Amino acid sequence: MRFDPPLEEGRLLRRYKRFLADIETASGEALTIHCANTGSMLNCMSEGARIWFSRSNDPKRKLPGSWEIGETPHGRLAVINTARANALVEEALHAGVISELNGFTQLKREVPYGEERSRIDFRLDYPQGAAFVEVKSVTLGFEGNRVAAFPDARTERGSKHLRELASLARAGTRAVQLYCVNLSEIDAVRPAVEIDPAYAAALREAVSAGVEVLAYGTTISAQEVRLVKRLDVLI
Repeated sequence: MRFDPPLEEGRLLRRYKRFLADIETASGEALTIHCANTGSMLNCMSEGARIWFSRSNDPKRKLPGSWEIGETPHGRLAVINTARANALVEEALHAGVISELNGFTQLKREVPYGEERSRIDFRLDYPQGAAFVEVKSVTLGFEGNRVAAFPDARTERGSKHLRELASLARAGTRAVQLYCVNLSEIDAVRPAVEIDPAYAAALREAVSAGVEVLAYGTTISAQEVRLVKRLDVLI
């Protein structure tokens, strides 16, 4: 995923009301921009840290830009805009980067399914049947540790998605939980049991039911973000 034009650099002043961030651009301009991240952003931000943002000239937008990438307190880069995760995964699927999911004949987005009235991020159709793929963006990292964790806050919605995937797997349908690790310098992913033990338990139950769990890491810059390599999953 290339940013055209490339992202602009600034400094974070504060994030507040969840979806707002005050920044200062490299030229000294003070802006309030959109923060498209519903999580806690634990270990993702600190006041004064470098950030990169996309600017919009759309007169209908209330805010002039969106926070895309941030420098974490541990010196990593994180893709703050969680809406980018599905686009990154879709690009990688079409490019054949995610080898475990190659060979599909059709890709459908946001398909309704399940007993709890969910929507799957991707339904991939193969000659032998369908695969349902749920995507989660991972940005929680720790100092001196190359293992990222998910989630960064309690998520009943995330547990629900795992229950839905487990039901599919028990019924003989291929079900995949895919972690898009939007954090640099990471080798593996684990459930954040210390933050959401219910989610960690749901993940273990899903794996027991036959759900496949994959994690892929990204390269991150102001010019481009790409899904590039498979990471280990520690359950």
